[in-house]
Amino acid sequence: MIINGVRYTGNNICITNGKVIIDGKNCTPENEKIINITVEGSLEKIEADNCNKIEVKGDVTRGIKTMSGDVEVSGKVDGDISTQSGDVECGGDISGGVKTMSGDVKCDTIGGSVSTMSGDIKNRK
Repeated sequence: MIINGVRYTGNNICITNGKVIIDGKNCTPENEKIINITVEGSLEKIEADNCNKIEVKGDVTRGIKTMSGDVEVSGKVDGDISTQSGDVECGGDISGGVKTMSGDVKCDTIGGSVSTMSGDIKNRK
């Protein structure tokens, strides 16, 4: 995975209070206020209280949750995707639901409910 241009290895990402934790190890970029995450492959889950964008070039097996930021997944997601402020785009199926307060949702098949307060919902098929 790549966080602000630096490559890391791991399965679980958690961003809380500006700290980036990968598999229990602190990997916080120094002097960075904006966090962009790119995962080149599959992983278990991502939780972030604040980031600019989460991009996964693979599958996610336990869902994605962020307070702020766009979410883009090229594969499938087993579980839910939730963001308070950001767009959600998924190239594969989502077994759970999708929720965003402010953003568009573009996905294939979604197993659960879909909601957005101020955005569009579009099926990619």
